Amino acid sequence: MGYYLSILIIISESGPKTCDYDNLRRSSGTFRVKFLDRAKAFLKAGDGGDGCASFRREKFIEYGGPDGGDGGNGGSIYFEGTNRLNTLIDYRYQPHFKGKRGGNGGGANRHGANGDDLVLKVPVGTQVLDETEENTLADILEEGQKVLIVRGGTGGRGNNRFKSSTNQAPRRADAGGIGEEMTLWLQLKLIADVGLVGMPNAGKSTFLAVTTRAKPKIADYPFTTLIPQLGVVRVDADEFVLADIPGLIEGAHDGKGLGHKFLAHMERCSLLLHILDATREDLYNAYATVRQELEIYRRDLGEKPEIIVLNKCDSLEPHEVIKRRMVFEKKCRRRVWTISSLRPDEEIVFLLREIVAVRKSLLAAHVEVPVSADAN
Repeated sequence: MGYYLSILIIISESGPKTCDYDNLRRSSGTFRVKFLDRAKAFLKAGDGGDGCASFRREKFIEYGGPDGGDGGNGGSIYFEGTNRLNTLIDYRYQPHFKGKRGGNGGGANRHGANGDDLVLKVPVGTQVLDETEENTLADILEEGQKVLIVRGGTGGRGNNRFKSSTNQAPRRADAGGIGEEMTLWLQLKLIADVGLVGMPNAGKSTFLAVTTRAKPKIADYPFTTLIPQLGVVRVDADEFVLADIPGLIEGAHDGKGLGHKFLAHMERCSLLLHILDATREDLYNAYATVRQELEIYRRDLGEKPEIIVLNKCDSLEPHEVIKRRMVFEKKCRRRVWTISSLRPDEEIVFLLREIVAVRKSLLAAHVEVPVSADAN
């Protein structure tokens, strides 16, 4: 299932206590929305209205003939992308949605009213999957993108539709069509340009806080980050969206730690920023562990371009940093950057410029970034 993580407590002098939404707003002045990136929904479009079988009856009109009107069409259901949402939590509390039924036809050729369409808002980046989760019905990537999911039933025909020279008094009227219905899954995959990956407590959230205006939770213990975080990095005249997810540990694919389902939010990234704690003695093992978890989750995720960064270098002597970087570069055969997120300096600026340059080179080369539509 999806991830349903939130904080529903207030710290007061008497200790923590549970509270409802209204009390939370009144007491703290802020309201933290729960994050849910996966939800199940049941949709039923409106049925069409029935056609009417009636005849014109007026004074001095001997043969009025049929005048039954058609029924109205049932309301369809659409999904529409919006940047005002970043969670699917609404669909946890209300998973059932039903379109409005079309009105029945009436005498005097009166047409039944069409049922109103139902437009459901979802965050940009939401994928719509069928009940088996094997087929992608829609991928909503833009603000205002509207996708028809279930179509309303067609209104039934009134008896005026069936009159002819040989059947001048038809008594036939059709029932309205049945609206489509469907059970489906919604999967939110955040849209970001660069994704932060690494083991817990490597300094990913600190890096996000230093380079963007995001305010992630930062502490000196593992798994501080419980839900994905987004921030916009601005360097010189360029900008890109940076995403941070909970840390990965060995066995995450078996559910250890917070698991690896959050890696779905990395699938849309064109570049991965792999951050490592430079104070670890087993640097390469930590790097290899994260790489293994990426490839187990999705092979094409492990094939994305990657920049490797050693963080927390302020905790080591300069000569020790150089030594560890050289040993690590020799093992992974890649260039390695060294920074300290707690002491931002020109190294971080150079790193951000390198990220911009790599992204531009990917765009210029028209590199097709691996993105799986059916990975869940």
